[in-house]
Amino acid sequence: MTDVQQALEFTTFDRRGHVGVLTLSNPDRLNALSAAMRAEVEAVLTTVRADDDLRALVLTGAGRGFCAGADLAAGAAVMSEGGQIRPAQNDKLDEMGWVGRWATMWASFDKPVIGAINGVAAGAGLSTALACDVRIGSELARFKSVFIERNLSPDSGLSFFLPRVVGYAAAADMIFTSRAVGADEALRLGLLNRIVPATELLDAAVAYADEMTQWPPLALRMSKRVLQHNVDCDLASALRFETLGLDFVGRARNDAKESRAAFLEKRKGVYTGT
Repeated sequence: MTDVQQALEFTTFDRRGHVGVLTLSNPDRLNALSAAMRAEVEAVLTTVRADDDLRALVLTGAGRGFCAGADLAAGAAVMSEGGQIRPAQNDKLDEMGWVGRWATMWASFDKPVIGAINGVAAGAGLSTALACDVRIGSELARFKSVFIERNLSPDSGLSFFLPRVVGYAAAADMIFTSRAVGADEALRLGLLNRIVPATELLDAAVAYADEMTQWPPLALRMSKRVLQHNVDCDLASALRFETLGLDFVGRARNDAKESRAAFLEKRKGVYTGT
């Protein structure tokens, strides 16, 4: 991870035991997503994915905001001839542009991601928060769609993630009105799993991640995959995928033995992923 850390300018990355902490760090622009920031995030995720000792990731923002969406001033989007804001084409990496790659990158990341929502999450920043598996926020957390205000329909996966988190009607309310949702309402809607004081947010998010990383790592990763896959399929398909998951997790024979021993001996297990 050292080489990646040395190359970071718009993000920071720290290790806390089995937990990685990735911070979007351009607070003067409320951590808006420039091409440079997105490239750094992708590099960190690639490295974390390959590091078996890192079993979960906390994502947060520096300063007052979590992420204000696309950084228009930095060329993350351009004006079309009709006056609409559209993704820049010079960094188009697939047929969906950077917004498609960004959403897919988070959805395909196979370790738990805990969003520590310290401030506003708007536009693509809201999509990014929703792409996290769970979210813990402070009283300063605020969620806003913002797309319709820019004469845009949702992108960056918002129309996929939001209704799966809060349901269709609540998603429609947020998107069609572009109103801001504060922390207390976010907790009621399911946008947040927990609220803690702002001064305790990062430590609480890492502790939340630690609750997950105490368990066998292959079982943790496969649990995420099974849950993601089975959100939208019928029962028979879900059961088949669960069986595949059990077969995969069964490869960690040492962890299986340790799990049984820890249960019988009434102690905390020590798992290696093998």
